[in-house]
Amino acid sequence: MRLFAAVLPPEHVIRELAVEVDELERMAGADALRWTGRPGWHFTLAFYGEVAEETVPDLSERLARAARRTGSFPLSLHGGGHFGGRALWVGVAGDLRTMRLLADRAEAAARRAGISMDEHRPYHPHLTVARSRTSARFAPYVTALDGFAGREWTVGELCLVRSNLPTSGVPGEQPRYETVASWSLGVGDGAGDEAR
Repeated sequence: MRLFAAVLPPEHVIRELAVEVDELERMAGADALRWTGRPGWHFTLAFYGEVAEETVPDLSERLARAARRTGSFPLSLHGGGHFGGRALWVGVAGDLRTMRLLADRAEAAARRAGISMDEHRPYHPHLTVARSRTSARFAPYVTALDGFAGREWTVGELCLVRSNLPTSGVPGEQPRYETVASWSLGVGDGAGDEAR
């Protein structure tokens, strides 16, 4: 199973972002980009890659513990940026310290469950809205996103999501995402820095 831990924005946030992305898709050159599907909009906290089914219960138990130990926190979509010429993303504002802590705990949960993780890098929260196979010029889109500020919402759960990659070979087919499990945040005391 190809899995990752994520924060999923609520439906009203998705609708708000969809209006903004629809405007971006009307800009010159937008048809050369691969725009991500709205059902797949999420903030990845930790990417696990292929995980053996027998590992999922241990990982789930550790993620549940990480969620209990992390309080809910406010976020709002805000601005945008890009990773080179390959990906355009929307950023966030709010309690990024707690979001980074949750990402660190989701990564630690995987390591303790025996999942091999890449070298730890500082977490950079972003929601990818477009990709390019070649090196795209994203500057006009980032400029258009400069003034974008969504309504605040409270992140209240940590989700374990399965990514089902396209198999049909049809151009433009999007991955399908399925929430395998979710856990409410803040049931515990929030103490400590790692999932155990």
